[in-house]
Order: sequence, then structure tokens, then C-alpha cells
Amino acid sequence: MSAQLATLQKPLKSKSELSGIENLIRAMLKKHRTPFMLIKRCVLEKQYRRFRKCLPDVTPYYAVKANAHPGIIKTFVELGAGFDVASATEMKQVLSLGAMPSKIIFAHTIKSPEDIIFARRRRVRLMTFDNETELYKLAKYYPGAHVLVRIKVANDGSVVELSLKFGADPDQAFFLLRKAKALGLVPMGISFHVGSQSTNVESYLQALEISADIFEEAKEGGLPLKILDIGGGFPIQHFDNEIGINFERMACQIKKETRRLFDKNVKFMAEPGRFLVGPAGILVTQVIGRTFRNNKNYYYLNDGIYGDFSGMIFDHCRYEFKTLRRGQKFLSAIAGPTCDSFDTLSESSEIAELYVGDVVYVKNIGAYSSVSATMGFNGFPPAKIIMV
Repeated sequence: MSAQLATLQKPLKSKSELSGIENLIRAMLKKHRTPFMLIKRCVLEKQYRRFRKCLPDVTPYYAVKANAHPGIIKTFVELGAGFDVASATEMKQVLSLGAMPSKIIFAHTIKSPEDIIFARRRRVRLMTFDNETELYKLAKYYPGAHVLVRIKVANDGSVVELSLKFGADPDQAFFLLRKAKALGLVPMGISFHVGSQSTNVESYLQALEISADIFEEAKEGGLPLKILDIGGGFPIQHFDNEIGINFERMACQIKKETRRLFDKNVKFMAEPGRFLVGPAGILVTQVIGRTFRNNKNYYYLNDGIYGDFSGMIFDHCRYEFKTLRRGQKFLSAIAGPTCDSFDTLSESSEIAELYVGDVVYVKNIGAYSSVSATMGFNGFPPAKIIMV
């Protein structure tokens, strides 16, 4: 090894040259093998308090599907959050970690009989539906359940469209609520979802207008409603200098409209997932191989699409790749460790020249990453999660 290369590979020692995150990564590298994902409790707490401050009238129910790690769920239990679950398995997990049945919403509109029976036995009675067939199923397996009708709303400006599979047409909402009551269920209100990573506040405002009309129709029809679930989709920054994302401004407009359109006795809830856990995650990987291909440096990491970068496929997410090594940056390609060429993370990242063993890390990757990773495609396991 040349003296120049040896100098380049020495870790930077001056703390003033390192960010707090990079100091943390270096400390963890002494204790853990890569890949690993750090979940910062202080960021979970910060995001939760930020949500409560900006939307004080809205109770957050953490969407467990975003990241179901026990440490994350315990943190939100301690903070007093509710939980949005989509299955009996998720329900059982949050209950085992201290969540109260009254702080859980079974927010999948299509449920198996077995899962409905489980909810009944565990006294989780608030749930969503979006069709008449589901009402007959609920009436059979959970008479007296409290229900919200999920309506279809515009998903313009969201990265992930969530009204393709779910949501009743708004003009059918009152009919379905009235049907629920006739079947012995307790109609409580309405839910909607404007899509994941939504940067268009107009989608929320339009959905609130539609919901307010249904509330008025139900009131006039002798069926006053009590709950509005505004779903999730609240956006986060994935890149340091990303523009067009301002949760505070978006929340201010939503808060103003909820107070204008609805009676003060209406209870509001939401299902944030990415917003609460995304910024808390830092994925740390290392270079396991390098070559020069297509006129650029090509690096292979020990985590990829089938692991904790799965959100690039299932969540249409883009990430900012960072390195501990300093130096002139070059246009480079980055790939995962598997033998599948599909496992390519970036064809055009500007990063310093790297060597085998160098660290590549990604921030804001706490949501829809480890949770959707395969358990070992090609024998490569997903990253170990470390709460810090």
C-alpha cells in the first residue's frame, strides 16, 4: 500500500471536522459489524413533539408498518401515542409492548375473520372499512365495533398513491355509515389518506372539505359523527438541501381548516409513520468491492435493494449517499451485494473516491426500509437495528 493511500485511509481525528452523526457512526463501528441501522430515540421524541406542536388538535397514531422495531414502539408508548395497525400480528405486538386497546385503530379496510375475532377478544374496537361486504363481516364477527368509513380522495403530489386499492366514493359514505348502524355497528366518523410522502397540502384541504360535507349530511340525517382520521402521508426531507417540504407550513393550513370546518367536539386523529420514524434512521454500510465500469468508479456495498434499501422499490424513495472519507468527488455508481443486476442503488452519485472497507451511510432512512427488507436473499441479511 502506498504512503499516500495509507494517509487517505486514516480516520479523521479532529472532532471539529466531523459532524455529530459521523462521530456516532465511528463509535458504533468499534462495537458493531456493518451493515447496521441506528435509530435515534431523541429524534423519535423530537418528531413526535413537533407533530403535537404543529397539530395540537390531532392525536397521532403511529403507523406500525413504517418500522415495527420493538424499541420504536416502546418509545411511542411512553410518549402517549396511539397506534395504527393493519393486522392481528401488528396488534399483538403493540399490545405486548404496552399499548392500550383504546389507543389502537385497526386501519386496514379489508380484514380476515380471524383478525377481526382477535381484535374483538383484545377489545380493539375502532376500525376502518370502505365497502358494504366488509360491514357484514364486521357485524358477524365483531358486533358493536366502532367504525370509520374510509373515503377515496385525491392523491395529487404524493410519491405513493394510496387510493388505488382503498376508499369508498364520498357520495356513498353516508349510505355506508347508515348501513353500519343498521347492522349493529357504531358509526363514528370518516378516514382518508392523501398518499404517502405528500407535498401537496391542497390534497389535505380538499379532503377536509369533502369530509365536512359528509359530516353535515350525516348530522342532517340523524347520524352525528365524532371522529375524523386525516391519515398519514406527511413528508420528510431525504436530502440535506431538499426544497419544497415544509411540514410546519402545511400543518398550519390543515389546523386552520379543521377548526373552520368542524365542530369543536369533533376528535381528530392521524396515522403518521414516515414522519415520526424516517428522520431517526441512519443506515451504515461498507464498501466490499470496487471497479471501474462505464467510465466511472463502481462501488459494491454490503447492503442493497433486497435489504435496507428496499424502500427504493416499494416506497419509490431516493436517498443521499454520504461517506466518512473526504476528498475530491467523482461521479460514481453504487450497487448492493447480491448477484442481481437489479440491485443497483445509484448510477450517478457524487462521492469521494472510496476503497474496500470505507463507510457509506444514509440518513433519514428509518421508515419503509428494514421493515420491507427480505430476510436473506443470496444469503445477505438485512442490517441490525441499534437504538441509540
